[in-house]
Amino acid sequence: MSIDKAQLAQRLSREAFYVTQEKGTERPFTGEYNDHWEAGDYHCVCCDARLFTQAHKFNAGCGWPSFFEQTDDSNVVFREDNSHGMVRTEIVCKHCDAHLGHVFDDGPAPTGQRYCVNSVSLSFK
Repeated sequence: MSIDKAQLAQRLSREAFYVTQEKGTERPFTGEYNDHWEAGDYHCVCCDARLFTQAHKFNAGCGWPSFFEQTDDSNVVFREDNSHGMVRTEIVCKHCDAHLGHVFDDGPAPTGQRYCVNSVSLSFK
């Protein structure tokens, strides 16, 4: 899916555009969904693909919404990220290539993964 960046810039907040299109990061503990526990699903703010569900969310204490796995739809893809002098795994939306955050191997069972996601890259339904 091709997303028109000019249309996104008009539709998204400045911070959401920066995070999703320029691989930015919101400040920890400031995101709308960091301490959000309502039942439902988290979607890509750019293309509306279903990415995560509240049933897989946990409190990692890191300042960003954290999930131990993505939805069954496998809408999150992984890319090597060597920015900022670190080696990390970036997570992006499979459908529109929006930057979501990073995944780490320090999460809870059953996966042992922590999908650390910027709130501004998500919408909730």
